[in-house]
Amino acid sequence: MSKSLFRKKSLTSILQEAKKNESDAHASGLKKVLTVRDLTLMGVAAVIGAGIFSTIGQAAYDGGPGVIFLFVLTAVTCGFTALCYAEFASRVPVAGSAYTYSYVAFGELAAWIIGWALILEYSIGNIVVAISWSSYFNNVLEGMNVHLPAWLVTDYQTAKEAFAEDPAKALAWTTAPIVNGWRVIMNIPAFLIVVLITIVAYIGIRESKKSANAMVGLKLVVLAVVVLIGVFYIDTSNWTPFLPNQFEGVLKGVSAVFFAYIGFDAISTTAEESANPQRDMPRAMIYSLIICTIVYVVVTLVITGMVNYSEFNNVSDPLAYVFDKLNMEKVGYVISISAVIAATSVILVFQIGQPRIWMSMSRDGLLPKRFAKVHPKFHTPGFSTIVTGFIVAIPSLFLESGIVTDLTSIGTLFAFVLVCGGVLLLPPADKSTKRFNLPYINGMIIVPVLFVAFTFFFRERIKEAFVNIAYFDHELVLFLIFYILAAAITVLTLIKRLSLIPVLGMLCCLYLMIEIPVSSWIVFFCWMAGGLAVYFMYGYWKSKLAPKTA
Repeated sequence: MSKSLFRKKSLTSILQEAKKNESDAHASGLKKVLTVRDLTLMGVAAVIGAGIFSTIGQAAYDGGPGVIFLFVLTAVTCGFTALCYAEFASRVPVAGSAYTYSYVAFGELAAWIIGWALILEYSIGNIVVAISWSSYFNNVLEGMNVHLPAWLVTDYQTAKEAFAEDPAKALAWTTAPIVNGWRVIMNIPAFLIVVLITIVAYIGIRESKKSANAMVGLKLVVLAVVVLIGVFYIDTSNWTPFLPNQFEGVLKGVSAVFFAYIGFDAISTTAEESANPQRDMPRAMIYSLIICTIVYVVVTLVITGMVNYSEFNNVSDPLAYVFDKLNMEKVGYVISISAVIAATSVILVFQIGQPRIWMSMSRDGLLPKRFAKVHPKFHTPGFSTIVTGFIVAIPSLFLESGIVTDLTSIGTLFAFVLVCGGVLLLPPADKSTKRFNLPYINGMIIVPVLFVAFTFFFRERIKEAFVNIAYFDHELVLFLIFYILAAAITVLTLIKRLSLIPVLGMLCCLYLMIEIPVSSWIVFFCWMAGGLAVYFMYGYWKSKLAPKTA
């Protein structure tokens, strides 16, 4: 059984299946319409969303203006990972993202775990964004003197807590209709936007890309206006101190900031709809990452220069807030509108990505065949798209608006670690072919030097972790696990002369993982346990690689 858990798909068999699907319109039928520009804009659409219009405020409060270092660190981490994704995308140009890549490198069990983690990444991520969209959309309507009933724009738990804090202001709770003793409270705008976006994703990739491109163009123009106006109101004294809470304060925003960056992963799910995936997908990943990092750093410097970082605590709309603070409410209102558009584009890209991962898992036999069925007219994975819509739309009606992004970040970082590690297990590439090849840099000197430097700078924390291990402090245990894994990876790099870029990608992702709260890890492990139960009850036996019985 241990062998069958790690049964792998070969590169040859995957490429043969891809050619078969491409030639058989009924088996695949996905339209190859995405260019490098479309793929790049899709990455930008997913990355520049709720992060820059919402969570950037709390991250700036925790880390001060120096939070830009976190954006740079995250971008570098994602850069290493993007290069590994690009290597896989150029050699395995099929849908499925990290799931398919893990199937090639590590085998079926790891692929299933990653596929299950990606369900968490895309679904929870989109629920969070949909709830954020609802909040911004309601603010825009309020500015137009359109007032929706309070019980239709929030969730039950948030309304109940608001009533407990101040009954006079808890309109959602006090005005909600009561049916059989229960107050009817639901987030209708969040539900409707998911339904509408699911319809767009269902109708076709061509329509989806046009919508995404238009929204990206508009929000980039708005952000450019924010910077051009805001730069004249910068008070450089607001940048002092630059790191008010030292680097520990900067790292508090890991989950929020990394959550904003995970969108480039969605590019790899559309490989079969790319006109030239081996050439265009690697370029698009790197282009989108560079564009988004520049935008995040510049915007952060501008808003922390306009208003002191200490004022951003619990501010959910930091860009609009800084202009309202300077009595420029009209600019703030325009920003709120662009935030609605930005969140819409994120939902669209994620609603496109999730069905294509399920489609790949279904083709391999790990999910029922219906998930792989492509609509004969619209040429999209129709059933998977509908299921994705239900999984996101229904919870967005009722779940709390305070859902943390930590779960999404854990799932994504876990996938990134396996993608970086998987590149090291691939057979040598043919350098003569015209496609992206990850440059080989021998890590046997650089990685040990970096490990020694890390040990020196974190010597107090390492000592504390070893001394207090008996007390089972969860954060120290996570740090100790990372340190031991980093030591093992360093030794392997020294012995086997491993390539530097994937090794640095693994180490950076592993470190960011330990900065996520322990409570989220517990939920993540419960989710993964449920996924393993599903695999052993269905996927293990139905897999196309399972041995056939007589």
